[in-house]
Amino acid sequence: MPRVVPRAASLSATARMQLMWLASPALPVGGFSYSEVLEAAVDAGRVTHEREAAAWLQDQLQLAVARSDLAVVARAVPAWQRQQFDELSALNDWVIHTRETSELRLQTEQMGRSLVEWLRNREGSEPDPRLQACAALPPAPTWPVAFALAVARILPDSPQRDPQHTLLREALLSFTFGWAENMVQAAIKAVPLGQNAGQRILQSLVDRIPDAVDHALSLADSQRQAFTPMLAILSAQHETQYSRLFRS
Repeated sequence: MPRVVPRAASLSATARMQLMWLASPALPVGGFSYSEVLEAAVDAGRVTHEREAAAWLQDQLQLAVARSDLAVVARAVPAWQRQQFDELSALNDWVIHTRETSELRLQTEQMGRSLVEWLRNREGSEPDPRLQACAALPPAPTWPVAFALAVARILPDSPQRDPQHTLLREALLSFTFGWAENMVQAAIKAVPLGQNAGQRILQSLVDRIPDAVDHALSLADSQRQAFTPMLAILSAQHETQYSRLFRS
C-alpha cells in the first residue's frame, strides 16, 4: 500500500507579510541602536574592512545566533501555542543567564519589552492571555521569547502538525534576516563601509541563513549553548569604551 505523504503546510499571504513586518528594521524595538559588539571589534582593530566585517558576522551567525537565540525561538513558538508557561519561563531564564555582559542582557530585555508593548498596541477586543504572561516574565521578557510570541500569534497551525517544520522555518528565517539587516547597518556605520559593501555582506549572510536555521531546528535542549568568549571580552570593553555610537 503506498505511503501517504502529508502535504507541507503553507503560509497565507497575510501571515507571510506579517513575518516580513517582524523582520523589518522599521519595527519599533530599537534594534538599530545595537551593534552586538561589532563596534568594539572595530575599535580593537579586529574588523577594519569589508572582508573582515563579513567574516565576523558570518562567524557570529553560525557560532552564536544559530546555537542560542534561534534555538530558543524554535522551542518557544510551539510552547506559546500550547501555553506551556513553565517551559517559557525556563527559556526566558536561560536567555537572561547566558548573556555574558550587562549591555547584552539589557539589549535583550529592552527589545523584548518593546516588542511586547508593540503587540499590546495591536491587541484586539479579546485580550490574549499569553501576552500578559509574556509581559510578566521576570525580570523582563527577552527578545527571542517575545519574538516567538509574536510568531505564535501569526502562524495558522501548530508545529505539531507540521512535521517538516515548514511554518516554523519561515519564522526563523524572518528572525535571522532581521538580525542580519541590523548588523549590516551597524557595520556600514562603524567600520565604516559603503552601501554596496553592505549589500555584499548581506548577500553573504543570506547565503548562510538557511543552514543556520536548519541547524537551530535540529538542536535538542541539551545542545543549545551560548559560548562566545571573544564577544564577551569585547562587550565588557565596549561598556567603558571612550566613544561609541551603539549601546552594545
